[in-house]
Amino acid sequence: MTLPRTNRRTFLGLAAAAVGAVSLAGCGTSGPAQPGGGSSDGASAGGGGGATMWALSGEPNETIRKDSVTAFNGMGKGSVEATFFQNDPYKTKIRTAVGANQAPTLIFGWGGGVLKSYVDAGQVEDLTSWLGENADFKEKLLPSTWGAATFDDKIYAVPIQTTQPIVMYYNKALFDKAGAQLPKTWDDVMKLVDVFKGQGVAAFSLAGQSKWTSMMWLEYLLDRIGGPEVFTKIFANEADAWSDPAVIETCTKIQDLVNAGGFVKGFSSIAADNNADQALLYTGKAAMLLQGAWVYGGIKSDQPEFVSSSLEFGNFPAVSGGKGDPKNIVGNPTNYFSISAKATDEQKTVAKAYFTDGLWTDAVVDAFVTSGGVPVVAAAETKLAASGDAAFLQMTFDMVKNAPSFQQSWDQALSPAQAEALLNNIDQLFLTKITPDQFASAMNATIGK
Repeated sequence: MTLPRTNRRTFLGLAAAAVGAVSLAGCGTSGPAQPGGGSSDGASAGGGGGATMWALSGEPNETIRKDSVTAFNGMGKGSVEATFFQNDPYKTKIRTAVGANQAPTLIFGWGGGVLKSYVDAGQVEDLTSWLGENADFKEKLLPSTWGAATFDDKIYAVPIQTTQPIVMYYNKALFDKAGAQLPKTWDDVMKLVDVFKGQGVAAFSLAGQSKWTSMMWLEYLLDRIGGPEVFTKIFANEADAWSDPAVIETCTKIQDLVNAGGFVKGFSSIAADNNADQALLYTGKAAMLLQGAWVYGGIKSDQPEFVSSSLEFGNFPAVSGGKGDPKNIVGNPTNYFSISAKATDEQKTVAKAYFTDGLWTDAVVDAFVTSGGVPVVAAAETKLAASGDAAFLQMTFDMVKNAPSFQQSWDQALSPAQAEALLNNIDQLFLTKITPDQFASAMNATIGK
């Protein structure tokens, strides 16, 4: 199965992607926008007593969402009218609607930079007090998934779907052949470069042409070296935040790995669009791959025997002396629903009732697990064992459940202008065309943009 660039963050090749609206080229869904009741233009925030919902088309999430709305509408607690859009048209339409005070009651989103722009403009409800009054509902959800919806200790959105952390994948057959152990630390990583070069294979596969794949390395290394606080300062647009010593050390270590030949030759010409980086892993050309949880399904589809016999997976290695907790993770916490601040009181009441009584029912959780995803609710854990992919799903669930910090992908967390500059500068860094200090200087110039 080949997943296009627009679907790069599809979990197990099935769940709709959780890529951020600030990403240069976000995830997409196939086929035309499909209305789920109501016109494709949706309803304005002030129209009628029922709540309106805009979300993304594409399976299995669309059917799961439609079924949850149908079930809720039969409870007598109000009605929700859902309309579904393809990814890219949705991003344009929702920004226009929010800016014109015509947003739907329930706004589908990714958290991070775009949500913050809505918060700053007073366009979405502060849900902090309501969640405090409905603690049972909040406690159903994995704590680490709230971060991308939280600004200045206030929560503006509710997690609604599956979770997709970045995972390290290993070709265990190559490790066994080399008599090597899976790396636990960055020092182990660097030593394995020569081990696998001696075997005639690359230590790491990397689809560097796609740029966001290289970003994952910086995200994890910066967290392991400096802790999540460093990127928190960057996100807060603090002056010269990219010049933090942890950033410089991160960039230096990356270039050390590049210069040592740690990545497959020609990585800068390899794109993730056609799953070439995955193929290098399962065909034995590379021993390791850092990629999203979403690629597991593609690997299984292409090489099920490899998955059952040779595939191992886990969290990113620790960095000796680093401030970051080795249990921290990066990636895509989940998708979110916000409530429009311009909705009527009745619409807001219905939307909140949908949160508590329709969003995370047993049927919804079961549907996500059956589709091959890890829903962001604690109750999902007892359901994963019945899946044919129990080992991977349980590992993914544990990563998210036990993470002190779940850092949202940088190209989602930052503003669009910053994200574009980030990906371009990361590309130059990996090609060693700029130094760590030059990278920091270039990114400092984007602060506040």
